[in-house]
Parts: sequence; structure tokens; C-alpha cells
Amino acid sequence: MRTRNWPVLPLLAASVLLTAAAPAPDARVTLLDAMAEELQRNQQQLKIQNHEPPYFMSYQLKEGEQHGIVARYGAIFLDDSYRERKLYVDVRVGSYELDNSGPEEYDFFGSSRGSSYTANKDAPIDDSPLALRTSLWLVTDEKYKAALSQFLKKKGESVYAVEDPKQVPSFSKEKPATYVQPPVAFPFDRERWVRVAREVSARFKAHPEIFDSEVRVTADKARRLFVSSEGSRIVTEETMYGLHVMAVTRAEDGQLLDNSRNYYAPTEAGLPDDKKLAEATTKVIEELLALRKAPAIDPYTGPAILAPEAAGVLFHETMGHRLEGDRQDGEGEGKTFRGQVGKQVLPAFISIVDDPTVRTLHGEPLNGYYEYDEEGVKGQRTVLVEKGVLKSYLLSRRPVDGFLQSNGHGRSQGTRKPVARMANLIVESTKQMEDAELKKQLIAEAKRQGKPYGLIIRDITGGNTNTSSYGYQAFKGVPRMVYRVDVKTGQESLVRGVEIVGTPLSSVNRIMSAGRKQGVFNGHCGAESGNVPVSTVAPAVLLQEIELQRSVEGKDRPPILMSPAASTTASGEVK
Repeated sequence: MRTRNWPVLPLLAASVLLTAAAPAPDARVTLLDAMAEELQRNQQQLKIQNHEPPYFMSYQLKEGEQHGIVARYGAIFLDDSYRERKLYVDVRVGSYELDNSGPEEYDFFGSSRGSSYTANKDAPIDDSPLALRTSLWLVTDEKYKAALSQFLKKKGESVYAVEDPKQVPSFSKEKPATYVQPPVAFPFDRERWVRVAREVSARFKAHPEIFDSEVRVTADKARRLFVSSEGSRIVTEETMYGLHVMAVTRAEDGQLLDNSRNYYAPTEAGLPDDKKLAEATTKVIEELLALRKAPAIDPYTGPAILAPEAAGVLFHETMGHRLEGDRQDGEGEGKTFRGQVGKQVLPAFISIVDDPTVRTLHGEPLNGYYEYDEEGVKGQRTVLVEKGVLKSYLLSRRPVDGFLQSNGHGRSQGTRKPVARMANLIVESTKQMEDAELKKQLIAEAKRQGKPYGLIIRDITGGNTNTSSYGYQAFKGVPRMVYRVDVKTGQESLVRGVEIVGTPLSSVNRIMSAGRKQGVFNGHCGAESGNVPVSTVAPAVLLQEIELQRSVEGKDRPPILMSPAASTTASGEVK
């Protein structure tokens, strides 16, 4: 809460009648009113003679404010702030049952086909209702013409297509929502973070083997104003602070190695303090130096334990993306789980939910938290898999056979079209054991398979997956801290040089057991609708079999000369 110290005024002899000052008008509501007025005007009057008018429209104003500080080698490389406003306009022609929706077509210059002019999707930073309405007017005009053209084309193509008795509506009809979130404070102690970035990045200068590093501090505030022809009026504000420490080196054989620590929090106070950050930086350095000396191993197929964060990435890539509703009907999609509702898709002791309403779990903030999605639907807890049985999908306002309503997972970055995306993917297990017992089971399974060792993957940088029908249904994870466990002694030794690969269903159905403690993996996920903040919460899992392929082998030499920082004398002179 902000407070203000008022000056003490001398008492007046005459009595003074004090009246409470009227509260300042909320500029957000003023702009929301302007958006609603322009939407109503277009909804009532926008029409080309002898053609359909829009049946649905929505306007979204996205305001982004960001602070960023980047330091390398003990010096500031970037100290920047910016603020912008962008517009997303959705205009639909036809009806909820059949409208123009589908992949948008663009010409060589990025304009919608059929349009000779591309309206600017920027919105005024000034709180000017008239300027905002003018910007919306131009974008709406362009969107309507494109929507009408697409709708006529879609109706024409239906002449050649066989009628599908299970054809779902084009767009879900949702109840209007009204919500105005109170303003969220957005402090940023620039002086402190400049100092922290300099000090932390300077620590890497003492280690010439680490030839590059970066410390990045970010603060983002996103404000969204949404109105629709259904009657929704929504204002939300979200803040996210990030602190990232990254370093790079090369092994003697030329392989590029990196290590990092990434922290996210909804408040500035939630970022690590100086002591915790110093400890994390020390760990980054120690692990990177150890990786330089670690042997590269050959491709491997056998049992492995994935630590919680690594297990989270596995479920994100193998299950999460394939349960996104838009992938069940897309022309180019593999449709892995289409028609599988009610069937066993995972071991019976595994359940998965996605819940954007959870802000923190086990004391950790979750990146995927939000109140309403980009289509004006409240985020909802969704049970995807229960005791191994598929129950539902992540749904936007694009219906799926058997699921005609959104569950609040229509998400996007900037002005991209929203699609069904993950938020907070949470994996739970009823077959739990302590870490020591999990390791014993790993060794026993490796012995049973005749393997000289099993693997423990304790850290992972991320992954990617292919869900299209034009390629193999496969995924890849990029582990960072991989330990080989000798089956005779149980001794762990650090190794490097491999990537996790596999087909999704065969991989997750080889889960034998899970750990007791869940871990949080926070990050951003990139897909068709851009990068959105997400979290995955999962316990450690023991896989009966995992496949590791050799990662890209680097042959580049490290820098020929020693860095200037390493050759600087105590007096500050460079040799």
C-alpha cells in the first residue's frame, strides 16, 4: 500500500468546511468504455450490402511495461525500459455453428489477403479515448473484410467436402464476464539491480575457462482490457519479475556447455536475496567446471530417474502439448489423443491436471497463473488424466468433439490469435517412494536388463516436440546434469554429451515409480500463438527405459588468448 506524508498546516482561526475530494477516475475504465462504445458502433453498423454482418466481435488492449538490466564481465550492457500498447481484434462472420475461423492467409508482405492496407495494431500510450477508438475502427474494418472473404471461401469449399455428422461448432458460446481487477503495484529498484547485476557478473572473471556469462534482471507488467459483443468487460493486471544467471564454456573436445539459474516471482521481493544469489552463482560455476572435465558418454537405452524438474519437462512435451484442444482437429496435426477420452493412456498411478488458478505451490510461485484467458473466459482447473484415464483436453473457444465449452485455456502472446495452451500442468502419483528407494529400484532394474549402469538426470534446460502429421511423433529433451550410477557400487559420476529422445506414448508408459516430492519447473513455452508463461509441477519418475542420443558435437576451439580479465594484474594494468 502506498502512503503519503502530508505537511502539517497551521490551525486557522475561522472554521473551515472540509469536503472529501472526489476519487480520481480510473483511466482503465475510461478506456474500457471507449472500447465498448466503438465495438457497439461497429456491431450495429458494420456491413457490406448483400453480405453478412459480424455475429461476434471482441476487442483486447494489451499494455506492456518492462524494465531490463543486463550485465556481463562486471559491467552493464543494457539498462532499458519501455512501454507499449497493442490491439487484438476478433471479428467473426456467420454464426457460432459455422463461421470464418481457420488459418489466416497472408500475402508476401504480411497483410491479410484481399486487403490493400494493413491497419496498425499499435494503440495510443496516451489515455485518449478518441485515438483508441480510431485505431480500433481501422483494425476492425480490415478484420471484417478479411473475415467475410474467408467465410465466403469456406462456404464455397464446403461444396466439395463430405459432410461430417460429428462436425462441431466453429466457436463456443460463453457467458459474459465482468471483472475489474484493482491496480497492481509495479516497483523496480533499479539502483539495487544494477549493483547486483554488476557484482554477480564480475564473479565469473575469476574463471577464465568460462569465457562468457550474463546476468539478466527483468520486470514485466501486463495489463489487459477486454470487451466483447457478448457483454464481457474485463480488466486484469499481472506482474512477473525474473532473474537469470547464465554462463558458457567449452569442453576440451570442443563441445559447448552452458549452465544457468532462473528465478521468477510475481513480486520484486520474491526474487532471491544477495546471499541466495551468491550461493546459486557459486553452484553455476562449480557445475560448469565439473562438466568441462566430465566424460562424454555413448548413446544409451536403459532405465533412468528423472528429477522433478526434468520429469516436468517430459510431461510437458509428451502429454501437455498433445492434450491441447486445437490439436485434436487441426488439419496438419497428428491428433495423438483424439477419440481416446475414457481410455487408459498412462500408468494407473498417474494423474494430470492443469490449473491456472494456482498462484503458488509448495511455497514456489507458478508462472502459469492468470485470472482470465485471452478470449475473456475465466481460467479453470481441468482434470486431464485421472488414474491413467484420459478425461478431457485443454480448451479454448474452439470446440472439440464432446467438449463444446472453453475451460479458460485460450492463450496468446501479443496480438497473435489465441489457441488452447497449457498454464500450470500438475502431475500427481499414488505410487510414491523416497529418493533413496527410487535409486535402489533404478539399480535393480539396470541389473535385470544387464546394464552396467543406470542414469539420474537431475537438471534439464528444456525440450521440444513435434505434434504435426507431417513428421514423426517424437520429442526431445536437453539434459544438463546427468549422472551415471554404477550398478555394483551405486557410485554416481557426472557425464555429458547426450539428449533425451523418444516417442511420447511409449516413453510415459514406461514409468515404473515416482518420488514423493514435487518440483516446480517455471519457464515460457513457445507455440503457434507465441511465448506464454507456464509451469510444470511433477515428482521424480523412474523410467524402465529411456533413449539418449549423442548431442551435437562441437569442434570449435575455445578462445585462443586468455581473457583480459584473467590477465589483469592486481594494480589494474593489463599485461
